[in-house]
Amino acid sequence: MDSGILDDLYRVVLDLNFEDAEDLAKKSIKEGIDPLQSAEALTKGIREIGEGFAKGDLFLPDLVLASKVLQIALPVIQAEIKRQGKKTHTRGKVVIGTVFGDIHSIGKQMVATLLFSSSYEVIDLGVNVKSSVFVEAVKKYNSDILAMSALLTTTAYEQKNIIKDLISKGMRDKVKIIVGGAPMNQEFADSIGADGYAPTAPLAVTLVNKLLGLD
Repeated sequence: MDSGILDDLYRVVLDLNFEDAEDLAKKSIKEGIDPLQSAEALTKGIREIGEGFAKGDLFLPDLVLASKVLQIALPVIQAEIKRQGKKTHTRGKVVIGTVFGDIHSIGKQMVATLLFSSSYEVIDLGVNVKSSVFVEAVKKYNSDILAMSALLTTTAYEQKNIIKDLISKGMRDKVKIIVGGAPMNQEFADSIGADGYAPTAPLAVTLVNKLLGLD
């Protein structure tokens, strides 16, 4: 096995080199590298970026570009994992999305990326997501966590509507709910009935670990 390719996959994240990401992912498959090891090399890199960001050694653009590398390279590796019928370890399932009326994606994407790198299965619903879609996804995937983002004050209360819909469906007690975004704080999270709030992407991972008893 060519451990050099695994090191290249790790380095492509640390170097924020999204231009070579897809080619390296394809090369790893062509060379017969175990796709699970390739995925771990990529996630090892993003974990280090996330840790650097949490410590203040790196900045948001670093996290954004590293996430972009992962978005390019990882689907190639995941397709190969699926083709080979391999199973990946997961600590839990997280449904995540930006609420209806809001199209901001950077913060949500950072949280999704860091959760994935921490061995969570992440179902990213995208942006401008209606309440019914959140509720259906929680039911379909039997998720452990529902993570909602809202960057606008005008859309923040949409999160409360989603929680109300979960209550009406008898599903609220089956999932832990976290919220985030510029207008959010712990007081607001408490007021709408969420289980927690995190001001940054790394702290969102810490919160999820805590809520699931994995910290």
